[in-house]
Amino acid sequence: MSKSRSLWLITTALAFCAAQPAFAASDEASASDAGAPQGEGESIVVTGYRASLLKAQDVKRSATIIQDSIVADDIAAFPDLNLAEALQRLPGIAINREAGEGRRISLRGLGPDFTRVQLNGMEVLGNVDSPQDSRGQGTRDRAFDFNIFAAELFNRVDVRKSYSADQTEGGLAGTVGLFTARPLDYDGDKIAFSANGGTNSATKDFQPRLTGLVSKNWGDFGILVSAAYNHRQTREQGHDTYRWRTNGANGSDISGLTEEEQEKINSGTLRFARGNRLSVWDSTQDRLGITTSIQWNPGDSTHLTLDGLYGKFKADRFETHLASRGSGGSTWLGGAQTFAGVTYPASTINAIEWNDENEVTYLDVSGAQTSTETRTQKTSNTFKQLVLNGDTALTEKLTFRFLGGIERSSYDMPVSDKFYLEAYGDVTTRYTGTYGMTNTYGWDTTDPANYHAHEIDMSASYQDSAIDTARTSFEYAFSPDDKLSLGGEWRRFKNSGYTLTADDVLLFSFKSGSVSSDISDYYKVYNGYPGQSWLIVDYDQALSALGIDRSDYLTNRGSDYAVEERTWALYAQYDWNHMLGSVPFRGNIGGRFYHTGIDSVGVGTVDGVSSTITGNSSYQGFLPAANLIFDLTDKLVVRAAAARNINRPTLSSLAVNGTVTSGDNGEVSVSTGNPNLKPYKSTDLDLSIEYYLGNHGSITGALFYKTLDGFIATQTVYNVAYGDTGLSTDLMDGLTADTVVSSYSRPINLGKTDLWGLELAAQSDFSFLPAPFDHFGASANFTYVNSQYDYREIYGDIAAKTTLEGLSKYNGNLTLYYADAKFDIRGSANYRSSYVYSAAPITTTVNGATVVDQDLSGYAATVYVDMSAHYKITDHVQFTLDGVNLTNQAEKQYSDTSKRLYVYTRSGRTIMGGLRVEF
Repeated sequence: MSKSRSLWLITTALAFCAAQPAFAASDEASASDAGAPQGEGESIVVTGYRASLLKAQDVKRSATIIQDSIVADDIAAFPDLNLAEALQRLPGIAINREAGEGRRISLRGLGPDFTRVQLNGMEVLGNVDSPQDSRGQGTRDRAFDFNIFAAELFNRVDVRKSYSADQTEGGLAGTVGLFTARPLDYDGDKIAFSANGGTNSATKDFQPRLTGLVSKNWGDFGILVSAAYNHRQTREQGHDTYRWRTNGANGSDISGLTEEEQEKINSGTLRFARGNRLSVWDSTQDRLGITTSIQWNPGDSTHLTLDGLYGKFKADRFETHLASRGSGGSTWLGGAQTFAGVTYPASTINAIEWNDENEVTYLDVSGAQTSTETRTQKTSNTFKQLVLNGDTALTEKLTFRFLGGIERSSYDMPVSDKFYLEAYGDVTTRYTGTYGMTNTYGWDTTDPANYHAHEIDMSASYQDSAIDTARTSFEYAFSPDDKLSLGGEWRRFKNSGYTLTADDVLLFSFKSGSVSSDISDYYKVYNGYPGQSWLIVDYDQALSALGIDRSDYLTNRGSDYAVEERTWALYAQYDWNHMLGSVPFRGNIGGRFYHTGIDSVGVGTVDGVSSTITGNSSYQGFLPAANLIFDLTDKLVVRAAAARNINRPTLSSLAVNGTVTSGDNGEVSVSTGNPNLKPYKSTDLDLSIEYYLGNHGSITGALFYKTLDGFIATQTVYNVAYGDTGLSTDLMDGLTADTVVSSYSRPINLGKTDLWGLELAAQSDFSFLPAPFDHFGASANFTYVNSQYDYREIYGDIAAKTTLEGLSKYNGNLTLYYADAKFDIRGSANYRSSYVYSAAPITTTVNGATVVDQDLSGYAATVYVDMSAHYKITDHVQFTLDGVNLTNQAEKQYSDTSKRLYVYTRSGRTIMGGLRVEF
């Protein structure tokens, strides 16, 4: 079924289902509905999704900066099951997904590293990772992973798109503020819980989601506790390639081919996929979140709040592939191999085809070297936060505000192991279009007699983050419409970690036959891939049969690092609300000074011997900001903003880890991190126009422009003096400041560009239509972002000039909804255009020459369709139904600007249903 037809059918079905209760509704119910005609003196009751939209509209209109918000109607009533998926409904936001669930956001064209996230007013960092290497597995960065927490824990999200001096510096793209529920949000006591269950079409498991809240108020004092738990299995399956490379026969027999085909292969101009795979990524996930909040207002002018949040996200992963393993570096190709005393002849190319780009699109090979991979991973993320904030009026005009908080989070992967089996047989592979691939195997891929154990790779990694924050301010009100704020902030951020690795475990023992490569004691048949089965191993049983204790092998500790940032900042901001002639004119203007010191501790490896090395640096700056708001009419608002802002370097770049290697001629080569990196800098200009349609909608448009300076990339220079590296001459005997460094690689601030974009958004109830259509409504937004960067300035001529990494030029969202007193339903479609994931070229040295495998990699465009429905059975009981990824959208990654196949996966549809009860 075509995608356009699928979308049409879904939209029609939603509209039809929504219309049924409307026709059956009584006149009394209709009269009390949101958007329904009201008699004189009657109140308008707005509930559900429509209420959320109106509350968010009110927050946006009253803000003194440019921002968008999402407001939940109540606990466990967030518009989406996932925070990232809810955020993608807002203009300017695009997300990436992990196993079909939103993980990270890109704001106004800038990647996840450029968006700061605050939780209950305090900056936070929370990382999980991807099971796929192609998505940056184990990446250490500043991005926040929104799938750590269940959306049910939050009742509001603000996306601040313009900067003001009272905001913490950083987050060059913007700031996302997350807020959990508090007891004084409710009138009186409250008990609520929801229970949902569902399944995914790829896993067919039962997926429970449980949420509960208890809130108790004693006048000016209240305590609230909420918790959310969900368990689910995920599966992504598809096919992928790795490294398309120009290559020859590499020892394969090509004598049966035509002279033209042999000449083409021998010329070395054909580009083969280095390998391809049929792939499955499985994960069993448990997510637990607990929030607590204590509020006390000891007087009319004093307010205190203590918020706590605990989160635990665990995943046990299983990954398997049926892959080519060509010894010559190209799919299925290679010369004769000897393993465990058995010699396998060179593979034979029986037939070959290529396209106009000299890319091999069809290959028929006999004796092809094939492998299966069994990968097991265990991951755990723990998040803890405690924030105390409050305010008190010292005098009638002077108010003191404060916030103090701590966060501790850890991400551990104690197990990340791969076990490879190997076999030989006849295979044909064909690539069709950009993302199509079919393999046909001429041998039994489930017969253990065809396989032998090949190798085991083991690894583990551990990361810890700590953030401490203290913030105070004094606000002096010259008048009800004039306020001066003076404030200060101190923050400490520390990130540390290390890895353990052991590659090629038993490889040479298997190969020589000193350890049996027979798998009869621990093999299993895997039937999880549609239309194809293969052998995997029971990993625990395999280790037992082979007498392997992981602790005996995981002794190589690497990437040992610790980076600590300490920042203090001072700011002054003036807020006003006056008339400019006959036009209400409000806004703020101010400036912020910051100073950041960095200490970096890592491991330096000198000619294979490791030792601890340290580095430190500091930087400072001043950030002016202004936000101007003109309420031209009671419906029309114009905003203008100008500011300077920064984005701090990635953590991995700041790590001082490095290597110093001596050469035969007395020269040395050096590769290090760089704690002397300075932050990205930007000048931001924003203009927005907002037209509000009373209580049923709005139309908004915004233009934004940013200059970006200080891009960070690894640069290699040649034949420089050792003294230029800044490293101690004590690291190696004989080093002096004048010692010639043949190559010196480190990340530096390099390059600048600009970025501009347009946001358009509209939302309206259709209350002007006759019944039952007056219960319908729609919201839509569209964003265009443009920015080009010539990555050849960083990586040389092998790179490309293209859009910024992570930037989709076009993003759009369309939501249709229906809401009455008992029932609401919505369907949403989100579009994200293609984008470059990594602009760093990948090269390989072949016969002494540098070969470019790819100049960049990226993602194809996607359209995700979701739905949500609620039916109020009684005043206290509500039925809920949610659908995620209804069209089973594929995630498609490409390699190189020519867009060769990289990764193609699908993750299935998820349907959830349940009950929500409140008292």
